[in-house]
Amino acid sequence: MGTLDKIIIVPGWTYSIDRWFNFKRILEKAGYDIETLSIPGLTTPSKKVWSLESYVDWLKQTLDKEGSKVVLVGHSSGGRIVLSYAAKYPDSLKKLVLIDSAGIFHNELPTKLKRFVFKIFSKIGKKIGLFKNFRWVIYKLAREHDYEKASLNMRKTMKNLIYSDLSPILKEVKVPTLIIWGEKDKITPLSDALVMKRDIKNSKLKIIKAARHSPFYSHSKEAAKFLLEEI
Repeated sequence: MGTLDKIIIVPGWTYSIDRWFNFKRILEKAGYDIETLSIPGLTTPSKKVWSLESYVDWLKQTLDKEGSKVVLVGHSSGGRIVLSYAAKYPDSLKKLVLIDSAGIFHNELPTKLKRFVFKIFSKIGKKIGLFKNFRWVIYKLAREHDYEKASLNMRKTMKNLIYSDLSPILKEVKVPTLIIWGEKDKITPLSDALVMKRDIKNSKLKIIKAARHSPFYSHSKEAAKFLLEEI
């Protein structure tokens, strides 16, 4: 039996990667080498304001060190990064795995409100400190409680990402792609997965019933099983 492919996880916006523990442990027990990347400006602090393009460049520099093709897993905003990377640098990947990935542009009221929050508060930052109650109401309406904790640079980075629309490049993704999605996801809805499945030519969609935005955490065994069946 040959050496198993390395699996690299690019998480979404999070202050802790602990939720990946059970998912990773299942894959490790199957013999895979797993690495979860720390993403500057998303999972770790950064003095720099990042764009999607700069994240793709960062990921290329990271994967260039591997020396062989990898299985690349992206969740939420991390999915947005790996999608863009896969369209540009397919030769470094054995397989692409999207878990409730961001990347499809929406213009419904909740998303408009979220973009409003990111745009306004990324500009004014701490200057609005006197309006704490107003700020809390806006965060709650936008369902972005973590945004309240974020540094100014992280807020600007998130604003850059949320305005990007990857719909036009989906057909450019030639890497075999597995799409894993929570049926009840309200952050990146199941309709996004259907668009990705339609436009990414060599793709498969696996839906996890009753799961929401983080099936790798809430349904670790099922999500890991789907991945193991396809690699």
